[in-house]
Amino acid sequence: MIVKAKLDNAKEIHKLINLYAEKDMMLPRSLNEIYENIRDFWVYLDNSRVIGAVALHVVGWDDLGEIKSLAVEAANHKKGIGRKLVDSCIEEAKKLGIKKVFALSFVPDFFKKLGFKVVDKKEFPHKIWAECCNCPKFPNCEEVALAKNIE
Repeated sequence: MIVKAKLDNAKEIHKLINLYAEKDMMLPRSLNEIYENIRDFWVYLDNSRVIGAVALHVVGWDDLGEIKSLAVEAANHKKGIGRKLVDSCIEEAKKLGIKKVFALSFVPDFFKKLGFKVVDKKEFPHKIWAECCNCPKFPNCEEVALAKNIE
């Protein structure tokens, strides 16, 4: 079941995201950052246990939102959980009046299956690159920028 995250989900979200961060598959997130941004997160729960998470972050620039920190337990891959989590973000984006969502990903094919198109990173405002400065891979980023217009 997909629900908006609550504070008591933060530690499980943190563990899940950083499991992938340790494998250089996504950016790490501090527990404090997750607590401060808990309203951005959706979680997929299985018997009250977080097995998937994603965040929709409003960028504050021209109706733009970022889908970030998408992670699903490896044992639950290929079950449509990632798709459902992204769909939840897109539905929320529509309600908020966001016209375009984007993601920076090491797994662009996943997002392409959901209708995202590869775009030039330069298309986005500089504001979104604030996190990049803290990334150990900066400035040699290998993430692919993808975007999707929503209605």
